[in-house]
Amino acid sequence: MFVIKSYRQAVIFCVITMLCWGSWSNTLKLAEDWRFELFYWDYVFGVLLTAVIFALTMGSIGKEGRNFLADVRQAAKGNVTSAFLGGMVFNAANILLVAAIAVAGMSVAFPVGIGLALVVGVLVNYRAQPKGDAIKLFGGVALITVAILLCAWAYAQVPVDPDKEKASPMIGLGLAVLCGLLMGFFYRFVAAAMPEPKPENFINMPPGKLSPYSAMVFFSVGILASQLLFNFANILGAVTAAPFETPGYFSGSVGVHLLGILGGMIWAVGMTFSIIAFGRAGPAISYGLGQGATLVAAFWGVFIWIEFAEAFKESPWVTSLLILLMFAGYVGGLALIILAGMKTQEQEATS
Repeated sequence: MFVIKSYRQAVIFCVITMLCWGSWSNTLKLAEDWRFELFYWDYVFGVLLTAVIFALTMGSIGKEGRNFLADVRQAAKGNVTSAFLGGMVFNAANILLVAAIAVAGMSVAFPVGIGLALVVGVLVNYRAQPKGDAIKLFGGVALITVAILLCAWAYAQVPVDPDKEKASPMIGLGLAVLCGLLMGFFYRFVAAAMPEPKPENFINMPPGKLSPYSAMVFFSVGILASQLLFNFANILGAVTAAPFETPGYFSGSVGVHLLGILGGMIWAVGMTFSIIAFGRAGPAISYGLGQGATLVAAFWGVFIWIEFAEAFKESPWVTSLLILLMFAGYVGGLALIILAGMKTQEQEATS
């Protein structure tokens, strides 16, 4: 299987993760009036399809590690279950995120929801497997926390639309907060299914553990299974907009279905690259840096989809300052997270 060889390469993979995780939701915006809960089914199919493609290609080439099929045959049940549960937890959180995007837009749902998930996720993953300079890592988390608060403050400047009876701005903000609290835990389940984050463990895989490619497949199966088991997106749909009719999914055009699948594939590329980088960067850094997606999504929302247009009209100076400081907080926080791993890599190289 393909294995990361250096910390610099791991950071590049995490940056690709950040771009993918911050951009997939553009497909939801492009789907326009297509219901988010219907979009989400295609998104799930896209995630699973991408996981299988990676497993049969990058996960099955080379002499290092174990190829995908051999890895599945030897996998311990506990590790398979852990990756599967990670998919279920992620699915619950991501449905909340998609609902928040539908109500509040990308420039709010991501900075608040995924920003909060970054803070929770870094704390949870670092406690389980401490790797990286703690001062720089948590300094970065602190800056991102400030950026989240600034985003919420900026969102408070958006005037309430009296025509939206069921989908007030506070519902969108609440959905984003719930998403963040839940999203921060899913990565730990996936990380627990894989070997301890040391490069040699991914070259000579310990018995029973899953490779990143196998973990991604079982994670994706967990997403699909939970979608079939507790599709509460339909319930959220009744809160955020008018209920849809049962045959609605099949009334969608080929184009809107392909947009959902594409959205899932873009996100899955990011997730796969994140856990491939796991062995070199460690879970806290690979997850935390990938969740810099908030910065990317906020850029799309503010400058491309113009989601703060009304706020700029009502209070241009306040809104501009808050958004500028939000971006600065995210950039500074992500820079510290990257630097947090460099000291550890230097120590490992000289030991």
